Amino acid sequence: MIIPFEPDKMYHIYNHANGSDLLFHSEDNYFQFLKYYSELLAPILDTYAYCLMPNHFHWLVKIKSEKEIFDFLRTSGKIADDVGFNEFKQIKVQIPNQPENIFSIHLSKHFANFFNTYTQSLNKQLKRKGNLFGQSFHRKEVVDHLHAKENILQVHCNPVHHKYTQSIEEWKFSSFKAHLSDKPTMIKRKEVIDLFDTRENFISCHNEKLEKIKSAPFKEEFI
Repeated sequence: MIIPFEPDKMYHIYNHANGSDLLFHSEDNYFQFLKYYSELLAPILDTYAYCLMPNHFHWLVKIKSEKEIFDFLRTSGKIADDVGFNEFKQIKVQIPNQPENIFSIHLSKHFANFFNTYTQSLNKQLKRKGNLFGQSFHRKEVVDHLHAKENILQVHCNPVHHKYTQSIEEWKFSSFKAHLSDKPTMIKRKEVIDLFDTRENFISCHNEKLEKIKSAPFKEEFI
């Protein structure tokens, strides 16, 4: 059973390339992926952490509020002008093996649109056909602040765990350095640092996590 997306809840979302395919063949592919993410998903969610690797990715996100999602759908022309907020919330959708939550239905469509858009772009570039991602992306609800902190650490440490790099700072396509920068970012920087109390503790917790990773036996399923 696919767990529904619910407004104001946090999720760890991840997926892998189909078979032995790669999601990213060049730096331009990473940038294109982030561009589509910003355009198609950022309006419906807040991003706390992410990491993109050659054949898989991880995100930690919080779905926006019901009202924010409703306003976005209305602005995007997905909801008729004569449908009010309270009326929209009461809509039940009868789709086999899917939740009745109208917000979850619309959110899932936006994720599908994102994955399809990136797949079509890469297929055109590489002159390939077929699915790029695994059959369905994975989502796990993040239930509290401690769970969120642990997910942030694991997401950022993934490139070291998979031996793509020796240090988090060296990996270009994660949100780790954005949390320590003053540059504009889509990342919820303040909220993440607040979870760790201070910037210094944010760094210290990552270093502790890295030491545990380097001393532990390798497991493919890191998260």
